Amino acid sequence: MGVDTAENMTCKTHTVSIVLVLIVTLTIFTRIVVGAEGIGVNYGMKGDNLPPAPQVVALYKSKNISRLRLFDPNEDALHALHGSGIQVVLGTLNEDLPRLASNASYASDWVATHITPHASSVSFRYVTAGNEVIPGDLAGNVLPAMRNLDSALQSAGVNVPVSTAVSTQVLGSSYPPSTGVFSEAASPVMTPIAAFLASKKTPLLVNLYPYFAYADNPKEVSLDYSLLTAKDTVVRDGSLRYHNMFDAIVDAMYAALEKAGSGDVVVTVSETGWPSGGNGEMTTTEKAATYNNNVIAHALSGAGTPKRPGRAVETYLFALFNENQKAPGTEQNFGLFHPDMSEVYHVNFSPQT
Repeated sequence: MGVDTAENMTCKTHTVSIVLVLIVTLTIFTRIVVGAEGIGVNYGMKGDNLPPAPQVVALYKSKNISRLRLFDPNEDALHALHGSGIQVVLGTLNEDLPRLASNASYASDWVATHITPHASSVSFRYVTAGNEVIPGDLAGNVLPAMRNLDSALQSAGVNVPVSTAVSTQVLGSSYPPSTGVFSEAASPVMTPIAAFLASKKTPLLVNLYPYFAYADNPKEVSLDYSLLTAKDTVVRDGSLRYHNMFDAIVDAMYAALEKAGSGDVVVTVSETGWPSGGNGEMTTTEKAATYNNNVIAHALSGAGTPKRPGRAVETYLFALFNENQKAPGTEQNFGLFHPDMSEVYHVNFSPQT
């Protein structure tokens, strides 16, 4: 074995440094990619026959579902999520919005009760102030509630972004996507919310359902366009070409954000899905399976949308279970699993593996 000279030692040290930098860079890149491409599923609880939370969390893990959305802070679910590694979007109850908006102490108590005890063991991705209340009687409470929750989280030393979840009802126009604009009723609320999100670099959460557009107007809205199965361009919008409605709705929301002066805000799809029953041939298990599997593959591809190519769309499917306490018909049939945790139809949550 030769003796290491000073020059050799310097070279070895330099090589080790390069290797360490590469390892760190690769690790960071991997985290970014995984963070951008994880798929989520809404965990609704409007059923009297659903399995206990620990079994539900085990189901998420067994299916490689990396993100979970809770509509309200259910303590059983939060405790079951301890140490799971699943990223959690946690919502507030809509009826709590007025108190969260008007009373900073109540917001602090909410954080102290529902976030702080779990913060070291649960990976919170976002806190959402309300779900689909814009436009509406509660809409004016959303931004003050977001601000109070954000301040409370900062005071508690918990770094969790605050957003809200909106439906496409906030749009006054969406076709073609470039005409996307917030409606007259929603704009006075959405414009300052978008500015707040832009200042915090936090996404806007959007619930979108091509199913409803198709079901409302099947003569003019093609099934292939709705199910992400169209092979050719369906909608031409200037230089942009759209093969599916999912992308078109996301881009209509981007157009609305741009017109509101907050074009840097990212759109996260917090709900999307297709019912497997309740409306005849429009809602078969085959159509539901096609839609959800195509959405997963599209989201995980990282392709983005025509307006935002290469920007993976963070996506959450609705919903985990068929819930028998929801309104009869399609509302009870959005689940990927039956309450006994058997599949309603097969969904591949890791199509690239």
